[in-house]
Amino acid sequence: MKKPKIPQPFLLLLFLSTILNASLFAQSIEDDISALASKEYPEGGPGVSILVAKNGKPIYKEAFGMASIELNVAMKPDNVFEIGSITKQFTAIAVLMLKEQGKLKLEDDITKFLPDYPTHGKSITIHHLLNHTSGIKSYTDMPSFIQEARTDFTPQELIDTFKNEPMDFEPGEKFRYNNSGYILLGYIIEKASGETYEDFIDNHIFKPLGMSSSYYGSNLEIIMKRASGYQQVEQGFANSNYISMTIPYAAGSLMSTTTDLLKWQNALNSYKLITNASYELAIHGSTLNNGEHIDYGYGLSEMTIQGSQAISHGGGIFGYTTMGIYFPKEDIFVSALSNCSCKNVTGLANKIAAIAIGKPLPNVKDAITLNETQLNKWLGAYQFENDIVRHITLDEGKLYSQREGSTKLPIFPLSENQYLFEDVIYTYDFFEEDGVKKVTFKSPSNTQIGIFTNKLPPAERKTITLTEKEIEPYVGKYELMPGFILTFTKNGNKLFTQATGQPQFEVFPESKDTFFLKVVEAKIIFKKDTQGKITSLDLHQNGVIQNAKKIE
Repeated sequence: MKKPKIPQPFLLLLFLSTILNASLFAQSIEDDISALASKEYPEGGPGVSILVAKNGKPIYKEAFGMASIELNVAMKPDNVFEIGSITKQFTAIAVLMLKEQGKLKLEDDITKFLPDYPTHGKSITIHHLLNHTSGIKSYTDMPSFIQEARTDFTPQELIDTFKNEPMDFEPGEKFRYNNSGYILLGYIIEKASGETYEDFIDNHIFKPLGMSSSYYGSNLEIIMKRASGYQQVEQGFANSNYISMTIPYAAGSLMSTTTDLLKWQNALNSYKLITNASYELAIHGSTLNNGEHIDYGYGLSEMTIQGSQAISHGGGIFGYTTMGIYFPKEDIFVSALSNCSCKNVTGLANKIAAIAIGKPLPNVKDAITLNETQLNKWLGAYQFENDIVRHITLDEGKLYSQREGSTKLPIFPLSENQYLFEDVIYTYDFFEEDGVKKVTFKSPSNTQIGIFTNKLPPAERKTITLTEKEIEPYVGKYELMPGFILTFTKNGNKLFTQATGQPQFEVFPESKDTFFLKVVEAKIIFKKDTQGKITSLDLHQNGVIQNAKKIE
């Protein structure tokens, strides 16, 4: 049947209505997003650039804070940032481009391109590198990482720093986020294409897509509109520590803007670089050897926000934190790039994304007051998969959640059965089934069911009280590695520590000269010379003991 012709004036009205609706939608979210961002990134401190797009077009584009604190230059939406591990999606797509060109296969053993790589008799494939299931040791987990951060490496030299490390697990048996895998992928791209990684990304991605403000990172080149990177210190903020951009390489070396990242996302959506079939491999997670689904695909990860499916990846590198989220069904893209390694830009991006899809996240301001009987209802331990146990405890009228081996965090009631964490998109939904207490733990990446168990909560570590005079000798700076300092300060009779580029935390004395942290499982033992003067400390963490000499 022939379709009736729509009168031209009606087409015009339909077009104007679409434009008007988009404008009203943008206006409705602008104030909410700006309120969130300006609170997190106030004037005078490091900043953030935010872009929200719908149907491939920007509907919100704003910046907050400072691009340069030293020069008193405000952040602009077109500032350039180091994007850290968002680089991984460029590396993964480059591999898929080469696959489509017939220059490699995902099933290829890595020894096809790195014949001398010691695989310990295991078959490690390109697929294993892409989805972090190779079992190879991640070089950023090695003590030498910080020590060598200022050193320039060739890709082969960088690979040599980790290739002889023992495997963490059998290939395909587990998922463990792994920067070494993407270093190897960068090298494979070079071998398969005949171009350097930098040239391949520039020639086959940046230039064809018109990403004119995107670069392979450099500390020497003049990068127009570069936002300076910062870290938090006791006095406020400081310039970020130096890192040679040869170190992150194909795992985290790229620079970009929110506008260029929208061009990138639009190109992925329209299959300008790879086919729909290849893109589906990248965005829909993958499986382990036992068939278990994992959220990570190739350079991109599945997540859920307020019931809406999304794909995302964040990044963190000295002086910068970044996040990108795309909702295929809603066709909404959110990018948030910050020039400080000190703030939770992922949490901010998640909140902005929830607003953009019309499903704002609950806030601790929405918390209600419950009586003692209601607060006691769900106390206890809950057993989750992979031997994870979370304890729900009550302390001075407030509920707390503590995963074994981690710190205790407050949770806030939205109803008698639903509780919210602060600043992260985690919720608990408690319920009872067949007389057994259970809880649904929801995060953006997955949902897990916990079952009540009689396991007792971790015993509170006992502390002693030291006087201000007794605390004074511990104050000072201790060099854990070149350029990586533990600074100890006091406030009254309390001692605090701050590692380079990280927030400050209180340490608690369990005996004289021995302190522990509550935010992580770590212990500090101060060492003295024969005259009783403190000369160094031993940091006990993750089964490793590291000595730090007192330098001030």
